Amino acid sequence: MSLYRRSSPYLGLGLILMFGFFTKAAYADIEIGKPAPEFELYDQQMRKHTLKDYADKWVVLYFYPKDDTPGCTVEACTFRDDYHRIRALDAEILGVSLDSVESHAQFVTAQHLPFPLLSDPDGVVAAAYGSLLALGPVKLARRHTIIIDKRGRIARIYRRVDPKRHSTQIISDLQELQSKIKPSQ
Repeated sequence: MSLYRRSSPYLGLGLILMFGFFTKAAYADIEIGKPAPEFELYDQQMRKHTLKDYADKWVVLYFYPKDDTPGCTVEACTFRDDYHRIRALDAEILGVSLDSVESHAQFVTAQHLPFPLLSDPDGVVAAAYGSLLALGPVKLARRHTIIIDKRGRIARIYRRVDPKRHSTQIISDLQELQSKIKPSQ
């Protein structure tokens, strides 16, 4: 027992240092105003989705760690509850995690989600958007959200997300972003 006590602070420090290393590398990948990385992923019904499919629409691309976990369920359900308000702003919601298509299908059914959850099993898209967390063999998507404008450019990046309030924040920010656009754009 005493050996565990002596080594546990070092283990915690090691995890913090590893987390910090991956955080710095991940954030450098995308910038506001730059083109959003293209993707090709399958949803819970095995339908393929690409960024090009959403041309002329705003896209709320939200990354989350794991289906059917407390924070991820809260976040998905707040997006579900605000789905019609977000769609009224000409925006589509796409959830992305490294979970399988089958896991997404169960999660969508259990929570009655009206939007697609995209499976990124290798974490390629999460990495392209700076949302991949890899700790040894364990890989997860970080809880991040990206708003992509109608031209396919990054409009807003959220690196710190409160699952309970995030949907409301997205609605407010979509309204703000859209109010800044001139009719000719």
